[in-house]
Amino acid sequence: MKLAILGASGGTGRELVQQALARGHEVSALVRDPARSGFDPHPRLRLVRVDVYDPSSLRQALGADVTLLSALGIGKGGRPGVLTAGARAVVAARPARVIWLGAFGTGQTASQGGWAVRMLLALVLGKEVPDKVEADTTVLRAGGTVFHAGPLGEGSVATSRRTVAPDVAPRRLFPAGVSRATVAAAMLDEAESPRFAGALAVPLAR
Repeated sequence: MKLAILGASGGTGRELVQQALARGHEVSALVRDPARSGFDPHPRLRLVRVDVYDPSSLRQALGADVTLLSALGIGKGGRPGVLTAGARAVVAARPARVIWLGAFGTGQTASQGGWAVRMLLALVLGKEVPDKVEADTTVLRAGGTVFHAGPLGEGSVATSRRTVAPDVAPRRLFPAGVSRATVAAAMLDEAESPRFAGALAVPLAR
């Protein structure tokens, strides 16, 4: 497949790039500064400079035969609304599919996250929560898939991993943590064999 990874230089983005290459796909790593991305050369990897606040850069990077996977995050001191801007630019570029990474306990999974999670996210993310919710909504309305993951950690791909609909996810006081590698693997599974088009999905380690 032809895959494009938005936010490729971040922790989850790097996992997506590395695992996609290992699965034999052609990968475009969409980054703000290719010279500082730190990726080793690979015959099926190309680095593409994009700016989510410049929709034309996304249109040039994405074709109708490309599946876009986003691990776009909110960096310290970043401009406000980066996730919404990115989601709108991606949807406007009209790739074959969009698979977006969000956070469990926001938007449509807020009630399942519970009051403790909502308070924690409001404390930690503050004004960023509405940005996440609007980005998710933009992708879902366009028929894309949004992954709502629990707290992200390091580690390998969980051998007992599974991806479920939000209403099937176990209810806990706090969402179960999951490794970035496991989330990346779940997103790539969805790219290869769609199960949650136009819907939310929750990646679980077990």
